[in-house]
Amino acid sequence: MRAVVQRVDGASVVVAGETVGEITGEGLCVLVGVTHDDTPAKAAQLARKLWSLRVLDDEKSCSDVDAPLLVVSQFTLYGDARKGRRPTWNAAAPGPVAEPLVDEVVARLREQGATVATGRFGADMRLSLTNHGPFTVLVEV
Repeated sequence: MRAVVQRVDGASVVVAGETVGEITGEGLCVLVGVTHDDTPAKAAQLARKLWSLRVLDDEKSCSDVDAPLLVVSQFTLYGDARKGRRPTWNAAAPGPVAEPLVDEVVARLREQGATVATGRFGADMRLSLTNHGPFTVLVEV
């Protein structure tokens, strides 16, 4: 699994004019990509990492300050644009494989006590955020 993690001062996801997920204040916006060999164990590992990642102010984690997370699936994280002008998506897991694993990341975060908002899997989403820093890190498990 691959995640792009951004420290934010608020973020939201809109689908067809409706806000489906939103966090306010300091937190993390997490874009999650799934590949073919990912498992529920990897989803749990990613959730633990996200909850304890010390990237907020004063090197705090979400678990330290009860900061919220906005988790959005993004298959394009496994796009490959090394050849030609069109990326290929061969490394991205198909929806029936990816959706339950993204849901597993969210469930495991919530089990740890996290406040988690989400996008809508497979939807045409509009993501708005205020990147604090800016601060963006790639996490792979």
